[in-house]
Amino acid sequence: MKKINSSIFFFLIFSMFSCENNFEETNTNPNVPTDVEPGLLLRQILYNYGDEMSYEGFVAGNLLAQHFTMVDFNLFDRHDLSSPQLGGNPWPVIYKNLLDNERILEKSRSEISSSVYEGPALILKAYMTAALTDIYGDIPYSEALKGAEGITTPGYDSQEDIYTGENGILDNLKNGVASINQYSGNRQLEGDVLFNGDLNAWITFARSLRLKYLMRISDRINISNELQNLYDEGDYMDSNSQNGSFNFTDGQPNSFRMQQLRDGDFNLYILSETLHEIFGQLNDPRLGRLFRPVGNNPAGTQYQGLLNGPDASQTSISINDFSLTGTIFRENTGLLDANFMTAWETHFLWAEAAERGLVNADPKHHYDTGVQLAFEYWQTEIPEDYLTNGNATYGINNTNKIEQIITQKWIANSINGYEGWIEYRRTGFPILKTISASLNNDLIPLKMPYPADEATLNTDNFNNAAGADGNSINVKVWWDMD
Repeated sequence: MKKINSSIFFFLIFSMFSCENNFEETNTNPNVPTDVEPGLLLRQILYNYGDEMSYEGFVAGNLLAQHFTMVDFNLFDRHDLSSPQLGGNPWPVIYKNLLDNERILEKSRSEISSSVYEGPALILKAYMTAALTDIYGDIPYSEALKGAEGITTPGYDSQEDIYTGENGILDNLKNGVASINQYSGNRQLEGDVLFNGDLNAWITFARSLRLKYLMRISDRINISNELQNLYDEGDYMDSNSQNGSFNFTDGQPNSFRMQQLRDGDFNLYILSETLHEIFGQLNDPRLGRLFRPVGNNPAGTQYQGLLNGPDASQTSISINDFSLTGTIFRENTGLLDANFMTAWETHFLWAEAAERGLVNADPKHHYDTGVQLAFEYWQTEIPEDYLTNGNATYGINNTNKIEQIITQKWIANSINGYEGWIEYRRTGFPILKTISASLNNDLIPLKMPYPADEATLNTDNFNNAAGADGNSINVKVWWDMD
């Protein structure tokens, strides 16, 4: 993947606005538009972010979350996170799309005819910012993307301020909903590949995201009253028809990117021992949707996982002895979605909130509904007794109910960016394994390291953010108190 550092963006924007007038006039092609319609930008952002982060989720997020393991070129799987290979560098992906989203925001506020885009742009800003800070911790935010104002080395904001401060994540969600509610124009929202221009769906999306981010910081801040109000009002994603997602296709140009990689790269990813064991304990048929039987099993019924992080230079591994990832990620990507937010995630969040006593609701109802929706999402028929007579039954044999909720959400989150790893860091579930040949002292990373370009191009601010721990991946982010 092409590496683009946020500081480069700041420099480019600054340089663009520093050109002399004569130069700009001389080098402007009158036949090429210099302004982009917000609808075209919105479509570009939604598709690019969904495509790039789904790819990142497959090749990197699923290694950190131990859905998959990698049999070669696997320094990242061994937790040398400063050595991204096929993926593992979401920083430029998110900043690029935040930059384009900022252009939509500016246009929505300077042109009455484009004001319909302000609400969705604020909601998207909250969404992408949350992904960035949840992966990296403190990040450039309040001074970011301001190269036009001469800020080319932005300072890092604390994660607490990014979540709770003015113009932060929660504030932008609130203001995004308010902007949509106040909109009285006739212009349709174009370029919306998530909700087909339905502004009410964007409100539901924002409210579901608010639930998600309140739960993410729930160990730091008392959120119970706000959660109860949100629950009582009831406008949250409740069925898969409301999901914030778009479909990939079976062929180019809009197929899932793993279809476009050569066979050798795709076949590096196999079932992890962690997920294989959990599927076995649950007798869960989604195993056959997400993975293939081992190549050396003539009956086509045997599945086998591998412990994460093998040292490929010291271990001979034949992919025919293990389960490769499923056809949904390669031959049949038309069955696959790029997810921003789903109804099953919402129900699992309500189940957790109710079980923790943060909201007055029935945790079993939301757990069961979340599981059913997750099976439906992955196009797998749920066994008739899955929720009534087996290890997936809520609270069976005094099982830790929070662990059950998070584990089911973790299973469903395959391909969903870095969510499985983020939720593990927040809750400690599911219990991940010590990897085979760790390059991080047998520790599960607690954050991603800042890109090396930050140390070069934004040195002082990088040094302040990296602190005495030297950009360590073993330092907790603000909301992580476990």
